[in-house]
Amino acid sequence: MLTIKGPAIFIAQFIGDKPPFNNLQNIAQWAASLGFKALQIPTSDPRFIDLQLAAESKTYADEINGVVKELGLEISELSTHTQGQLVAVNPVYNDLFNGFAPSKFHNDFKGRQEWAVQQVKYAAKASQNLGLKASVTFSGALAWPFIYPWPQRPAGLIQEAFQELGKRWHPILDYYDECGIDLCYEIHPGEDLHDGVTYEMFLERVGQHQRANLLYDPSHFVLQCLNYLDFIDIYHERIKMMHVKDAEFNPSGRQGVYGGYQNWEDRAGRFRSPGDGQVDFAAIFSKMAQYNFPGWAVLEWECALKHPEDGAREGATFIKDHIIRVTDYAFDSFASSGTSSINKKILGIE
Repeated sequence: MLTIKGPAIFIAQFIGDKPPFNNLQNIAQWAASLGFKALQIPTSDPRFIDLQLAAESKTYADEINGVVKELGLEISELSTHTQGQLVAVNPVYNDLFNGFAPSKFHNDFKGRQEWAVQQVKYAAKASQNLGLKASVTFSGALAWPFIYPWPQRPAGLIQEAFQELGKRWHPILDYYDECGIDLCYEIHPGEDLHDGVTYEMFLERVGQHQRANLLYDPSHFVLQCLNYLDFIDIYHERIKMMHVKDAEFNPSGRQGVYGGYQNWEDRAGRFRSPGDGQVDFAAIFSKMAQYNFPGWAVLEWECALKHPEDGAREGATFIKDHIIRVTDYAFDSFASSGTSSINKKILGIE
């Protein structure tokens, strides 16, 4: 069995213009002071990593590794959430997602999509240069505006959306395979891959591609009323990454899953800091140990109530205390009945 690595922290929600959140060295020093062992790095801010340069220069990648290793840290994975989102965008969201791309593409949606594909590919090569094994992204969404079938969807609409989604991602997955990197889709509302069924639909369109894997984040399943423990049992062979993020769902007579267009603090379902919500992390970490999860337990702080710095400080300890150091021998080995040499005798078949 494998002991989960951690704690690590996804730094996207902490990046800012003031120290210690304004460059890689400062934020790494801050994370190390809290007890984190690794950083998961978003790739859209060159203050933290120049993605194209990391893909094209092994020397630069080594320098980035050196910055974090000097502080006793590692890089757990790279993230292309915002770029992956732009691989597939329904036109209704074109203007809303312009902010995820350089301004020169804001009125060039085809160019924006091509830019996004290249960015996600850069992350594969950069991950290879950094000595990593996996990277996380979003699938994007062509069908999401039609998630609730009213008015009734035209026949074949969803099938055509997923066919196109597979067509766009298959060559990207092939490139990740060339680089030896698993591409992990975060299963997330707002994406066409938002639960197990949609993930399986996608796998069919990409030929069950070995690199089309999963980032597991139970908070999104709480808000969908999906069994997040059963999900591990079903998909554990595909789960290569993990976010430790909590959530709570408290429906009332006035509000349920859809949230009534309210702000996060006023929604029935909302994200919380680890330990403040309803997720059974003891059971999750047990299942991850049982199934030999090979990756990092990564804190993703998203909470409508708690200050992020408090969430980070508490989260490092929370993850550390939940990681199970797996045993290297059976607990009942002291009561061994002997070797296999007597099995036939015991069964009376000699």
